[in-house]
Amino acid sequence: GRGVPHIVLEKERVAEAWRTRRWDSLVANGPAWHDRFPTQEFEETDPDGFATKGEVADYFQKLVDRKGLPVRTGVTVTSVEENRGGRGYRVTTDSGVIDTDYVVSATGPFQTPRIPELIPENAGFTQMHSSSYKNPDQLEDGGVLVVGAGSSGVQIAAEIQNSGRPVHLAVGPHDRPPRSYRGRDFCWWLGVLGLWDLVTPPAGAEHVTIAVSGAGGGHTVDFRDLADSGITLLGRANGYSNGKLVLGTDLQKNIANGDENYLSLLNAADEYIERNGLDLPPEPEAHVLGADPECVTNPILELDLAEAGIRTVIWATGFGVDYSWLNVDGVLDETGYPVHARGVSPVPGVYFLGLPWLSRRGSSFIWGVWHDAKYMADQIDIQRMYRDYAPARSGFAAAAV
Repeated sequence: GRGVPHIVLEKERVAEAWRTRRWDSLVANGPAWHDRFPTQEFEETDPDGFATKGEVADYFQKLVDRKGLPVRTGVTVTSVEENRGGRGYRVTTDSGVIDTDYVVSATGPFQTPRIPELIPENAGFTQMHSSSYKNPDQLEDGGVLVVGAGSSGVQIAAEIQNSGRPVHLAVGPHDRPPRSYRGRDFCWWLGVLGLWDLVTPPAGAEHVTIAVSGAGGGHTVDFRDLADSGITLLGRANGYSNGKLVLGTDLQKNIANGDENYLSLLNAADEYIERNGLDLPPEPEAHVLGADPECVTNPILELDLAEAGIRTVIWATGFGVDYSWLNVDGVLDETGYPVHARGVSPVPGVYFLGLPWLSRRGSSFIWGVWHDAKYMADQIDIQRMYRDYAPARSGFAAAAV
């Protein structure tokens, strides 16, 4: 809305990852009233429901069409370099070269599937990343090991178990919020409790996954329920040798820490309700947790995959970033991750958007990224003011003494 000429380059279709690089039954993990931009609602999704991946993709396309945004699809950026001898940057694409004063990288945190180098490719098992998983029908007969128990791993494991295949699920550290509590979704609770606006993650929790699900109308993830359904829970996958997976002794601790995270939010919600005199129905049963299942109290520490009937391993182990195209000195650290303060690079004219904890907890979520986008637009506007400044030619006449 600032009248700044700009273009958006997208190598595929708008929201392509939602369309083709996630599993078929994926839905948003936040309700439609919350997981959206402030200027546009989901037209065909119940506000308290969870948009399907197709509805999310269509939402973004409608936003582009309605606002007439200058998005060029099917254009791949191959490099960004300083425009030596001139101002700004030279952006090389497979459709030509673009010179620009400012570059905003809004590629997000989910660029490169990350698979630990644990089980050799020739070990005799089909291995795939969660981004390649579509539905149980694509899998060969036999058991499945899902590694990673964030939102993706939990939902994929449950879907495969329901298809009749035996499933093992390796569980690492995680947060486990309630889907809803006392009539309000956990997204609402994080909002009123100020937790979306935390500016730094708790110590040691920079990369902790969140186990929450919008599938089936939304429900609280409880690993006891997954075990009751027949899924065998395991600790973290730490090693592999001679067909055997070496597992951590941390399963019960990870479950307990997730429980603690869950109960702490319930308690904070109760305090908020009492302090503000809200008329929300009590939910004492939410505080009652069942006993740990046998696979947690007596965990498997070494698993012979073939003996367990496992034929497929699905790595729900997240993504890494890829800025190999950003060839500007000083914008990336030694690990290849952006150097920035609230999305502003130390190199003038380069900005980042959509990364976890860019300025707050909500920065990498659909609803939260627009806070950072407004700030970034302000910074670009400020720099344009300095760029366009020119001293007045006439100056002021000196006063006679």
